[in-house]
Amino acid sequence: MMQFETWLAFCSIAFIAAAIPGPAILLISTHSLQFGILRSLITVAGNVTGLFTMSACSILGLSALVMVSSTAFTVIKIIGALYLLYMGVKIWRSGVQLNDMNDEKESSFSAWSLYTQGLMISLTNPKAIIFTSALFPQFIVVSEPLLPQFLILVLTLMTCSFLCLLSYSLLSQNLKAGSEKYVSGRILGKVFGSAFISAGGVLAISTQR
Repeated sequence: MMQFETWLAFCSIAFIAAAIPGPAILLISTHSLQFGILRSLITVAGNVTGLFTMSACSILGLSALVMVSSTAFTVIKIIGALYLLYMGVKIWRSGVQLNDMNDEKESSFSAWSLYTQGLMISLTNPKAIIFTSALFPQFIVVSEPLLPQFLILVLTLMTCSFLCLLSYSLLSQNLKAGSEKYVSGRILGKVFGSAFISAGGVLAISTQR
């Protein structure tokens, strides 16, 4: 069984990595503003599902292939960049709806759409794949049973990610309550759209480390 000190060190790194602003946090913040905290949790669930999938790939050794194959890395990088650019343009054009979800816009809500957006943001981020494959081996004792150790690491990473994304969702709602009289949904759409487009651009030009 993994030592508590080892698990605590892993928790610290996982929390720091999950708390660093990135595409997933941008998406969760946008959905929190537009649909509310509870419905943004659907997006969080999709993102955590993607994280679990990547962790499983890391365990199976697929991520090791990505690390040594520039072609595989480039393919994933391009897919992720295009998706971020698509999301950015969409948010830029439509804005962020700040209306309460009890009004006539209720019909525009789609749980599946929120879930798949969170999933795609997670699955098309090659840095997350590299991160899981590089981090896990540092906390594995090869002389001990591997499956229990991997399960602990994966569950811990998913929990840290969920808590951080939830925190950003709550923060977005607090900021909305204090500024919605002064900032329009269209302006927020420009801000978040620009952030997504910038993230896509950075991902597109990033190089394999």
